[in-house]
Amino acid sequence: MVVYGKENEKKENTSMPHPSAIPLKVSSVQQEVLQHLVRSSTSPQRLVRRGKIILAAAAGASNTKITQELHLDQETVRLWRDRWRTAESRLQAIEDSGKPKLLSQAIEALLTDKQRPGAPTTFTFEQFMQILALACEKPEASDRPVSTWTPRELADEAVKRGMVEQISPRTVERFLKGERVAAPSQALLAHSTPRRPDPTRRADLHGL
Repeated sequence: MVVYGKENEKKENTSMPHPSAIPLKVSSVQQEVLQHLVRSSTSPQRLVRRGKIILAAAAGASNTKITQELHLDQETVRLWRDRWRTAESRLQAIEDSGKPKLLSQAIEALLTDKQRPGAPTTFTFEQFMQILALACEKPEASDRPVSTWTPRELADEAVKRGMVEQISPRTVERFLKGERVAAPSQALLAHSTPRRPDPTRRADLHGL
């Protein structure tokens, strides 16, 4: 009886390993973006909390530990951990493109709630990625009469494909921060006419 009890105890110990959290993949560059978001006095508190969740998860903290430290429910922590995990490869692709402003916008879009009825117009992470991917296509593939994408052509095509219900050329220009999106042998986004700085213009996606 004694021997059986020890064997049974040994089986239980080996069949029930202590659970451990799998850290999220967050590069050093992405961590810098998140740290800036968390520390900025102008960041909405909801984004600060979500940024802290991702940083803690990247450090290997379990959902239970994060909920205790940030005083959040586990469902909230699980939601944002899962949302980041599903976007890891796409965030890395943006980082590899060498466009830090686009990466910052993508991370903020990812951590922003989906559009609510009656709320100011914002773009979801999926819409951000769709328009970015569109800018990486050749205009002629969409029967566009231009050799390089312009904000107007991108806006028209995005609406035509159902990526967004409506979007203005100026919004597309601000969406991509007026930068060229480079690809082999092709400049994909044409520079637009420079404008005077607008003191009321916001730097985040909520201003689009």
